[in-house]
Amino acid sequence: MTTSSALTVRQIWTRNRGIALAVVLLLVGAVAIAVIRSQTKHGDLDPRSADPRGSRAVAELLADRGVTTRVVTTVDAARRAAGPDTTLLVAVPDLLSHRQQSRLAKATASSGGRTVLVAPGDWSVGRLAPGVTASPVTTLETTLDPDCTLPEARRAGSAETGGIRYRTTADDADTCYPSERRATLLRLPATSGTGDTVLLGAPDILLNNRLDKQGNASLALQLLGSRPHLVWYLPSLADSSATDTGRKSLFDLLPSGWLWGTLQLFVAAVLAAFWRGRRFGPLVPERLPVVIRASETTEGRARLYRKADARDRASAALRSTARTRLAPLVGVPAAQAHTPEALLPALSARLPDSGEQALHSLLFGAPPRDDAALIALTDRLDALEREVRRS
Repeated sequence: MTTSSALTVRQIWTRNRGIALAVVLLLVGAVAIAVIRSQTKHGDLDPRSADPRGSRAVAELLADRGVTTRVVTTVDAARRAAGPDTTLLVAVPDLLSHRQQSRLAKATASSGGRTVLVAPGDWSVGRLAPGVTASPVTTLETTLDPDCTLPEARRAGSAETGGIRYRTTADDADTCYPSERRATLLRLPATSGTGDTVLLGAPDILLNNRLDKQGNASLALQLLGSRPHLVWYLPSLADSSATDTGRKSLFDLLPSGWLWGTLQLFVAAVLAAFWRGRRFGPLVPERLPVVIRASETTEGRARLYRKADARDRASAALRSTARTRLAPLVGVPAAQAHTPEALLPALSARLPDSGEQALHSLLFGAPPRDDAALIALTDRLDALEREVRRS
């Protein structure tokens, strides 16, 4: 009769149901997160989206005024669309790589059209708006007054431009909606031609749920409706220009400062080695929590020697102890107790019948071959010590 060792389906399920349940929970959680993220993030600043944070409302209002809106998702398409009769809106400039920003700035610098940058930060203002610096601290106020001579801002009045604040070195720039002496709407005329660049500190005036607040709608329509065509550039991860085709070595891929970081780790390792390797000074006697009898210590060490078959060490310890006790009995200094030339003649003079050769074999001989020989060596050492004490 043979018994099969293969697991049944029930046994396999019993053993792996915990793992299966964990996988199902992970999948459910991933789907839930994807749904939530898609519901909250879908259509941000997208002129085709009717979501609260979309921008379909402003696109519809512009269409009523004869302004056409076209959405592009690549830098190449945005560069080709730039022209004197076009307003190019860059929704999230900070998503662009430095290479993309440089290419876009080169195309728009002499196009004669208008470029609108929505909430550009330090990552992008240096290339898309030379001479402009962005404050790392955003303003806490959302609604601000124009306080400038720009006609679009004066007609719109108060608007929700509060966000990133900008400062420029250009003398002919329009600095509007200031907060703590920094503009949240900045217009830079082109160095040549009729074009200009507008920086918005916040995207609120373009959002569906904020368009009817304050002068947001008026300001948005005037800024985006100055040309008959509006190109709405939404940066996309699928844009092939975002990737650098140049070959890079492993050291190029490492972040900047890795060499100094490695050097600091090396110095820390050396210091730690010196710290761990330092001397702790002389030994300090310490009172034991429990007093152990010497006989128990001796028996414990003997058991360890026996377990390890260390008859050589056991015999060496027995002979060393015997020589230490015999030396003062025959008048040999303790420093010479383990020297055969000093100890053996003194013992022979004390015990003339023992013979110096026999004493040398007993006190300085080879290790015993077995446990019986070790026991015999112990008995002979005890007998020698008793004989010396009686003589």
